[in-house]
Amino acid sequence: MPAAGSPSVLRPISAGVVSGLVGFTGPFVVVLAGLAAVGANPEQASSGLLAVSVLMGLSCVLLSLWTRLPISIAWSTPGAALLVATGPAEGGWPAAVGAFLITGALIVLTGLVPQLGALISRIPTPLAQAMLAGILLQLCLGPITGLAANPFEVAPVVLVWLAALRFLPRWASPLAFVAAAVVIAIHVAVSGAPIDAQALAPRLEFTAPAFTLSGLVSIALPLYLVTMASQNVPGVAVMRGLGYEVPWRRSMLVTGVGTMIGAPAGGHAINLAAISAALAAGPDAGEDRSRRWIASVTTGAVYVTLGIASAAFGVLVSLAPVGVIAAVAGLALIGTLITSLQATLAEPADLVPAAVCFITAASGIAIGGISAAFWALIFGLAVRWVLRIGRGGS
Repeated sequence: MPAAGSPSVLRPISAGVVSGLVGFTGPFVVVLAGLAAVGANPEQASSGLLAVSVLMGLSCVLLSLWTRLPISIAWSTPGAALLVATGPAEGGWPAAVGAFLITGALIVLTGLVPQLGALISRIPTPLAQAMLAGILLQLCLGPITGLAANPFEVAPVVLVWLAALRFLPRWASPLAFVAAAVVIAIHVAVSGAPIDAQALAPRLEFTAPAFTLSGLVSIALPLYLVTMASQNVPGVAVMRGLGYEVPWRRSMLVTGVGTMIGAPAGGHAINLAAISAALAAGPDAGEDRSRRWIASVTTGAVYVTLGIASAAFGVLVSLAPVGVIAAVAGLALIGTLITSLQATLAEPADLVPAAVCFITAASGIAIGGISAAFWALIFGLAVRWVLRIGRGGS
């Protein structure tokens, strides 16, 4: 066992710290916005952020120690974006909590029933990614609409992001958040807005779940599909590309149970990390591949530490001037939007169904109280089926 200060330990620890900071500081505003969109008040949204942060951190530690693999767990950022686009279901916040519980149960079921995982993997990637891209589009407009509504306070955030993207691309989103925090601090100092010191203390707000058909169809099923198709399945592929085979059943059981535990406190979903998985499992975590699991354990510790400060982050967001937080969220999601659009256009035979899926999801319409994300996938699959009749396609 190398000494704590040896390079073989320091490199994975430093990689884990970077992974945790990058994974939290940009996307957390999307999580807060998503929970608020489906009916959470500020205290419940902060509670949800605390729940998912601590649970994904503990899951990182558990799976990495259990498997000795650099498995990274994250909250479902695409799922949070979906919640923003969906809005409240019939039954309000309790119905959303019930939907989060169902989502966790479905993830557990996916780990226990291999056929369910195989069925999810049969959803055409261009359609799943087109649905996600349509959901993300509205959020990624945040920097533009923010500049139009409040140019003097949004422009510094965008300029810092752009400069960081040029010179420190990995830190672009975190530095945009730092810029936003400075803008908010100046705004509070100038406006004299009061800050409730008691609101800064971390706390959990539990809500009894309600199970409604609207919550199931509008939130639970789309959240499950988005989490599986844009996080868990790609997360396995990313790790495989780095030479690691993720234990599917154990990962689904840990993240599914974690999602169910966090749901009553407002947590929406945790899952395998996809894009950020390479930060803890790649070469930056050291040449010794057998010790890169230390990076994931460190990432988990960072998530738990930042999660404890979730109430303070929630207060910071609540004090933000118009457009600033929407800009930070949009900038944080641009990379995910690019990845989704690339996958959407990857299969020429599926361009029309994917376009239908993208347009429907981007429209934000709800038919019969059911969110656009659900209809996007249904319409896209229907068009794909019609276009393949008699051609021997699946």
